[in-house]
Amino acid sequence: MTSNSIKRWFFVLWASVMGVTGAIASAAAEETTLDGLARNTHFHGIGIDPGDPARILLATHHGFYRVAADGGAELVSSVKNDFMGFSPHPTDPAILFSSGHPADGGNLGFLVSKDGGATWEQVSPGASGTADFHSLDVSPADPQTIFGSYGGLQVSRDGGRSWQMAGPAPDGLIDIAASSVDANRVYAATRVGLVVSGDGGGTWEPAHAAIEPVSMVESHGGRLYAFILGQGLISMAENNPTVWIALNNAFADRYILHLAIDPANPERMVAVTQENEVLTSADGGRTWSAWGAK
Repeated sequence: MTSNSIKRWFFVLWASVMGVTGAIASAAAEETTLDGLARNTHFHGIGIDPGDPARILLATHHGFYRVAADGGAELVSSVKNDFMGFSPHPTDPAILFSSGHPADGGNLGFLVSKDGGATWEQVSPGASGTADFHSLDVSPADPQTIFGSYGGLQVSRDGGRSWQMAGPAPDGLIDIAASSVDANRVYAATRVGLVVSGDGGGTWEPAHAAIEPVSMVESHGGRLYAFILGQGLISMAENNPTVWIALNNAFADRYILHLAIDPANPERMVAVTQENEVLTSADGGRTWSAWGAK
């Protein structure tokens, strides 16, 4: 990868994390295809639709969408918020969590939808002022435990009703992932590597030897997935953190920003790249194709 590619990598990644979208058009909320959305908005989160696993959910800069297997897109909610920090509930398919900004500015705090994204309500503003959680994850080990990044790392132990500051966020934070085996463990993807906290975000230590930027981290079913610049998508069993498996390093200058894993089939994954591509894998991340491709 050239130095210019790395500079562009950092700029696009920073823009995604900070919610900067440049000349993205407000007409995105009227789009009815995935291709149209990719041209006109930015994707902040992805999930498998629990009501129909053949569809995906997209949290975007201009609203919350459901996308069919053929690429048809449907605006799920009438509110056109900038949905950031999107995270489905790990065990209740009707519940979704998010944060971000309303269309007229400000912060949304911690939001919940109990009807698959059709309506949203604020559960709590957060620990210190009204939060805009750009990174947010619910613990599969204990769904009452939720981590969010805003003014530091915040944690809720009661399903998002109240929040406390767990400690400073790691420098250069890009993404967080709550462990699927330990409610006190949380991982962080940063610009200088992958780190882990075993005490709920109070202290951090390296989780991988690489010091390259990590654009994404996700935990599911006892396995951790991360995308490391120069190494691609890798994985390890959380009970054996010294052994990493290389899944795919054929992304060239692309990288994964968001990853979702089908709760019913861990081999099936969907992902969003920095180019607003939506990709799917049927073999645990080893090979990928464009969503909606024939």
